[in-house]
Order: sequence, then C-alpha cells, then structure tokens
Amino acid sequence: MPPPRDRVPLPHSERATPPGTRLGPVDPNERVEVTVRLRSRSRTGLPSVQEMSARLPRDRQYLKRDQLRDAHGADPQDLAKVRAFAVQHGLDVVAENLARRSVGLSGTAAAMGKAFGVELVRYQDSGRTFRGRTGPLYVPAEMAPIVEGVFGLDDRPQAKPHFRRSPARGGAVATAVGPRAAGAGFTPPQLAALYDFPSGTGRGQCIGIIELGGGYRPEDLSTYFNQLKIQPPQVVAVSVDGGQNAPTTPDSADAEVMLDIEVAGAIAPGARIVVYFAPNTDRGFLDAVTTAVHDSSNNPSVISISWGAAEANWTTQAMLSFDQAFQEAAALGVTVCCAAGDDGSNDGVRDGQPHVDFPASSSFALGCGGTNLSSTGTTITSEVVWNDPGDGATGGGVSRQFALPPWQANAGVPPSPVPGFRGRGVPDVAGDASPATGYIILVDGQLTTVGGTSAVAPLWAGLIALLNELKGKPVGYLNPVLYGPTSKGVFHDITQGNNGAYAAGPGWDACTGLGSPDGAKLLNAL
Repeated sequence: MPPPRDRVPLPHSERATPPGTRLGPVDPNERVEVTVRLRSRSRTGLPSVQEMSARLPRDRQYLKRDQLRDAHGADPQDLAKVRAFAVQHGLDVVAENLARRSVGLSGTAAAMGKAFGVELVRYQDSGRTFRGRTGPLYVPAEMAPIVEGVFGLDDRPQAKPHFRRSPARGGAVATAVGPRAAGAGFTPPQLAALYDFPSGTGRGQCIGIIELGGGYRPEDLSTYFNQLKIQPPQVVAVSVDGGQNAPTTPDSADAEVMLDIEVAGAIAPGARIVVYFAPNTDRGFLDAVTTAVHDSSNNPSVISISWGAAEANWTTQAMLSFDQAFQEAAALGVTVCCAAGDDGSNDGVRDGQPHVDFPASSSFALGCGGTNLSSTGTTITSEVVWNDPGDGATGGGVSRQFALPPWQANAGVPPSPVPGFRGRGVPDVAGDASPATGYIILVDGQLTTVGGTSAVAPLWAGLIALLNELKGKPVGYLNPVLYGPTSKGVFHDITQGNNGAYAAGPGWDACTGLGSPDGAKLLNAL
C-alpha cells in the first residue's frame, strides 16, 4: 500500500516482515483495537529519576501516582487531537488514560489500515495465525509530534516465557519440603535461606506480576503454600485488553504463571500479589506494564516480568515506550525485575551474533540472570553460570538499543556488537536458574521442578518486597545503588562458567551481572 500523500512516517515504527507463510489480506471487516501512546505533557522527561540515581533509597523523594499523572501524563489537548483523528477515520475511542498516556481506538481493519497508511496481512507460523504488517506507520504531519507509538495493528506473538522444565516429580508437595536430596530442586524458602534473605513477610507490599498467557488455580496455590506451612498470600487477577486467568494444562504457560506466584508468594507471603493478564502482543505487553505501573488501586511496589524477546524482535517505538514506563515506575519508587532470557548469549537469534533480551535490557529494569547452584544444608557449596548443554543458558550481553548508563561506567561492560556504540550491560544480578537445580512448584495438580531466569525475577521481587517492608520505604530504582560503593560485599560473585560469547569473572560480567544476593547484607547496605 503506497503511503498517503498527506502523511509522514511515524518515527521508530518500522516492523520487519513477519515470519511464516503469508495467507493474504486481513478481512477488511475484522475488528481491530490499538493503543496510541502519547507524549508526556512535561516535554522534559522525569528529572526526579536522574536526581534519585545518586541517592540511597532512604534519601529519595518519590512521586505519588496522581502527581506523576498531573506533571508527566498526557496533555488533554493531545487527547482531543487523537479523538478528532478517530472521528475523521471512522474509528471509535474505547479508552483514555492520562496517566498511562494512552488512547484505545477500535475500528475495522480497512479503516485502521487507511488511518495509519499500512496494509494488514494474515500470516501463519508454527501453527498460529496472526495479523502482520511491514514497514513504518504513517500519520498526519500535525500528529507526528504527539504520537510516540501505535500498538496492536500487528498482533504477532511478541514474547516468550523464560522458564525451562525438568522432568516432573510425583507425589505431594509435602514430600519435597523435607531434607533436600542431592540433585533435587529447591523450594523457594530453601533458596531464601541459602541467599540469607532477611526475616519478614512483605506485609504492606504489593507485588505485580505480568503474564501474557496461562493461568493459576486457587486450589493449587492453597495446596502448595499449606504444604510449605506458609500462609497463602492474597492473589488477585487483573484483566488487560481482554487477557484472562485461563489455566489449561501443566505443559502450557501455566507453568510460568504458577512459578511466578509461588516463588514470590513463598518469599513474601504477607504481600498482596496482583497478576496482570494480557494478550501476548506488543500492545498487550505494554498495556499490562503501564496498567501495573499506574495502578492506584493495588499500588504495586515491585513488578516481576518473566517474558521477553531479543531486542531484534521489537520495534524501536515499543522499546522506547517500555523504557519510559520503567522510568515512570522509578519515579514512583517501583522496582521492575526482568528475566534476562534462557538462550545464552545469542538469545535465540541464529545470525551468529550476540543479542540481549528485552525488556531486561532497559536501563530502568533490574536484569536477572541465572546460575547453577549446589548446596549442603544451608550452605552454598558451588555457584556457577547456568549453561546446561541442550537445556538452556542464562541470557546476557550488551544492548544494541540502550546506551551505557552512568552507573555501569566502571563495571567493565564489553564493547557492543554495534561498532562505536557503548551499550548497557545485561544482566545486573542473578540467582539459581538451572532446571537441574531449579524450583519445586505445583502446576495444575502436578509437582514439577522448573528453572530459567523466569524464576530469578520473582525471587528478586520477593526479596525486594521484604526490603521494602523492613526499611519502611520502597527501595525503588536499585540499579545505581547496586553498582555503587555502598553495595560492595552484598553479592556472591560468580566467577566460573560462560553463556556462549561471554565468560564469568571477578566483579560484574555479562552472564550473572554482579552476582547472586546476600539478602541480609543488602538490607544493611540500603
């Protein structure tokens, strides 16, 4: 489709041709919903984020959600221009949110294609069919400064869960919580003891969890926590863009959902856990994140994200919008923990080059890498980079999108794969992730052991909920603090192993970051 003459390309909106087989044009009468992301009314960003980078959490002043909305949300005049655009093109406005800087539009595929100057095509790949588009989007010239992104025209699967499964272990949960057998998995409380997590329950905290599929069964959660002799946490499901808590079988994304809830809930059972379910598209993922960040009803103080994909699989407009949402979380005192991926240094991209996983590569995310951990009793006897031949390896490397942040300037981050570009190093921290030494969980009535960096994000989210409770104030944007002088000695430095292109060594490395946590020492450092 040739671009309309009265339009300009929307910056950073280019999409690569989808994988799979082209089936033909989308039915012109198919209903399509999109989210239009608008610029901030402040135009100058979030200076408070830069100010807090140099301060310990105890000295920071965080914004409240209404303050963030009023100072940095969308401009009502910009919303009015999008409404006029919608009317002009026969589209319906189905949602507006100043805080999230978003407008939801609905219309036929034909109307959407004409409105944004793009051809929508049906594709099939790996047994799934989806809408796809290629190239940039087009908007009227007067709209270009207002619109930062349009999401949902293309609904190809955007991310995958970062978990790896070991063979299922039979029996009841109770049989797995006694003395640990050699070669068996760990329960979350056993890992909390090995990492010397401080005593606490996370009372008064809320942990937000982003899910792009699967579901949980309340009866499984009750069984799991009761067998661990832990008071079951309160778990609430929130629907985003029609996503639902929809459990099916143990082999589905249910394993991701249950892993996240059971790990975070076992570490911080006093915290309220809110699970944001959304479709696995760039629109669904972004809307779930912005909904969680700006959720003034549940007020999450930490968000756990175990889904992602290589930076190469994202549009720049999506990565920038996520990064801005994480900056907003930082301004609110909300920590965002992201899994670093399970496919080693190439992150599943088969071009012979190293790649890192997004959203872990955002400088405002706490990137969580993986280790293989052995223990005797409550003592760690060995901890190396997770790299199991044929069964996954921790992600990690150097971003092609995000520049080296000031707090990583002295970390020894390797050169970026992009010549002349100094990129952000991934991950920041680590934890047990090998399925061979993984997490014992209950999924759809089946006891199993699961690993992957998916488990490390909720492990750190649970720890952060404890820190927030015990400090009486959110620790928030942790990255600058963790790389600073006050945090020396709070990590188990991982110095053995590799994830393919990168090897572990003293200090920060592109496999396990700064290392796995000593929770009590981290509490004291803060």
